[in-house]
Amino acid sequence: MSDTKLGSVLLSSTDPARLRAWYTEAFQPARDTDVDHYGVLGFAGFHLFIDSRNDIGDKNPEPGRVILNFEVDDARATVERLNTLGVTWLAELEDRDGSLFATAIDPDGNYVQLIQLSEEHRAQM
Repeated sequence: MSDTKLGSVLLSSTDPARLRAWYTEAFQPARDTDVDHYGVLGFAGFHLFIDSRNDIGDKNPEPGRVILNFEVDDARATVERLNTLGVTWLAELEDRDGSLFATAIDPDGNYVQLIQLSEEHRAQM
């Protein structure tokens, strides 16, 4: 068995300050720091690095290729908070056999899924 751990993802933007502010407001990370030139948001042991690159466009042309999944304690409250940010929804909040799911679109066009798993689904994992 491997001891490899996926600990972070790098999300690049032509406007990293705007994107960082959006993720900070939307998901209230435990940590919001700077490491070198990266903005780093910490979520329960996982880190979202936000940076700029000159080889990308303003909007993600294939947002379904990678979807960021945020497990939340209260999906309804998170949806309300995102609505105050003026979020566009790809998929409205829905109940799937006791678990709640919704997919938002961030300012760069990336898909961001909210997940509130039921105790039953959590036990099956």
